[in-house]
Amino acid sequence: MFKDKYLDINKITTDKAILNLFKIIERHGGVLRFVGGAVRDALAGLQAFDLDLATDMSPDELVETCEENNIKTIPIGIKFGTVGIVINDKILEITSLRKDIETDGRHAKVEFTTDWNEDASRRDLTINAVYADEEGNVFDYYNGIDDLEKGIVHFIGNPNQRIQEDYLRILRFFRFYSIFGKGEIDTKALDACKANQAGLQKISIERIRDEFFKIMLTPNVIKTMKIIIDNDILGYILPKAEHFDCLESLINLVRQKKLEESALRRLFVLYQPDEKLADNFAIRLKFSNKQKDLFLNWARYNPDLSDFTDKQKLAQMLYRQGREFCRHRFILKCAETQTIPENFDDVLRSVETLPIKEFPLKGRDIIEAGIEDNRKIGQILKMLEQLWIESNFEMSKQDLLAQVHGNLKVAQ
Repeated sequence: MFKDKYLDINKITTDKAILNLFKIIERHGGVLRFVGGAVRDALAGLQAFDLDLATDMSPDELVETCEENNIKTIPIGIKFGTVGIVINDKILEITSLRKDIETDGRHAKVEFTTDWNEDASRRDLTINAVYADEEGNVFDYYNGIDDLEKGIVHFIGNPNQRIQEDYLRILRFFRFYSIFGKGEIDTKALDACKANQAGLQKISIERIRDEFFKIMLTPNVIKTMKIIIDNDILGYILPKAEHFDCLESLINLVRQKKLEESALRRLFVLYQPDEKLADNFAIRLKFSNKQKDLFLNWARYNPDLSDFTDKQKLAQMLYRQGREFCRHRFILKCAETQTIPENFDDVLRSVETLPIKEFPLKGRDIIEAGIEDNRKIGQILKMLEQLWIESNFEMSKQDLLAQVHGNLKVAQ
């Protein structure tokens, strides 16, 4: 289906250097089009973040064309037909039209083609197989525009075949359903996802994690996650979840207070794991070190909501756990208790601005006080730090040093 001047191209990009690239490729006998997410999102009235482009030129022809026009290229995926084009110090990916020769559920052996319909046929969903040129002309090979308008998300052709070409498409299906689906989920697609869910274990956990986190940030994550869990789609990673009401509370809180979104926070509030389960999530999903530390600390330390409104307790928490922990944990606690305190904004401001105290002693101070046994220095410092915290950080350096030879009971 061809739709003349159907799309306002400014919804995809206003970058003249990118739009000029269409003219350059055309002068060298090729065709360039936007494809996939950029077109889909623009048609749906969403901001397009990823600019993916396709051309009927081979990678070698594309590189030669760019070199003749002094455009720098980077061979980021020549084997799979993708060339990086440097425009305004940013890398733009352009992929030659392809057809699959062989697939194993993770990777595909491809052959280049000049047939746009054939390239469209290898894509996963109808709404992702829509192309547009720089004039706003739209090329829709599988009725993706109509599906997008109706909120129908389904695979191109045979769902089982599409999934078996790349099992990650199971999670992509759920992600796009959560963003664009307007009615009940497509039963043929769901049946195919269930029948092939074991194939997800062939995919690297990093790809699974990244796609799963994208699902966690979608608008209809609650409805979608219920379907995923009820159908055991990620049963080898995810246990049953019990706190969908708290997740809804978190989503509403973040929206109401215009806070930043966090997939990690949504996952935590959905499961509210103890330390053992939190560690299990971190291992199974291969969290980064920072993600793991945050996630485990949320599980280890579960303060009362009132602790955040008590300036003394908050100061102690900030000292022990840091500002980032306290900010996330306060938001999580509000969601877990499904409560938004009247002074929410004031508490969050305190978390973000209250000075964090600095312990006035160092190891050398203990040595200068006459303690030479290295085994005791760390223990004494820890005990003095606890006294200092309990004093609401009011004990001075001299007060603390006076305790070194006073009432401290150091294990022998």
